[in-house]
Amino acid sequence: MNSAASNVKSSASRAADSKPLEYLARGGFIGYGIIHLIFAWIAFQVAFQGSSQESDQSGALQSLAGNGLGKTLLVVIAIGMIAMAIWQAFEAAIGESGKQDRAAIAERVLSGARALLYLYLAWTAIKVIQGSNASMGDNSESKTSSLMDSTGGRWLIGFVGLVVLGVGVGMFIYGYKKKFTKHLNTGEMTQGTRQPIIRLGMAGYMAKGTAYAIAGVLVVVAAVNYDPEKARGLDAALKTLAGNSWGVWVLGLIALGIACFGVYCIAQAKYRKV
Repeated sequence: MNSAASNVKSSASRAADSKPLEYLARGGFIGYGIIHLIFAWIAFQVAFQGSSQESDQSGALQSLAGNGLGKTLLVVIAIGMIAMAIWQAFEAAIGESGKQDRAAIAERVLSGARALLYLYLAWTAIKVIQGSNASMGDNSESKTSSLMDSTGGRWLIGFVGLVVLGVGVGMFIYGYKKKFTKHLNTGEMTQGTRQPIIRLGMAGYMAKGTAYAIAGVLVVVAAVNYDPEKARGLDAALKTLAGNSWGVWVLGLIALGIACFGVYCIAQAKYRKV
């Protein structure tokens, strides 16, 4: 039995080491970076121009669908996201080499979560290419509204909000403590690029963490106040900030941080350990 499991893991390891998969995954980081750069631009417009555009990753994808070049880029992004999802699924299944302690197990769980995120982004890109409404915010609001018909559903929504809040806090700490650097080939970086890339990662993770934490709080508020419109994820979080004079500047800083994350993702295409 152990021999069979070992053979399966060995086969999975060989598949994970596929060069074509590596190149596609690295290309996926460029697509992921582009998504966040457009996301940041939308957030800036929401903050300072009062834009009503969907202010999350789905809004960024939808903004690309306006012309043929944008749709071609969406196809490339979808392929890259699928490759990244496969890569992270392998990471979740077999883990990284080294000691398999609690930290390694936690990393495998995170890899599984990333695989689901990348698959969802790929699915969203495909829906946008097909001309369908693929709004993350609308989807979240619709499901929340259905769940709120029962008391148990509202408790579940509140729990989800707390989880999202926890993810946001964890992401902020992850960036602040530079834990993401363990996934980078820092030894391949020149002295002039190492610190800027690390600072971009810090700013990006901390900005995204702040946005997710606010989104989590709003989901909890939605459950308490029976208000599905508050449960639109990042879209609701950023537009809530834009509705306050002081929040506009916080949103501007978050948008800047998301842009930093986009540039950091593009740098990962070269320096990420895949």
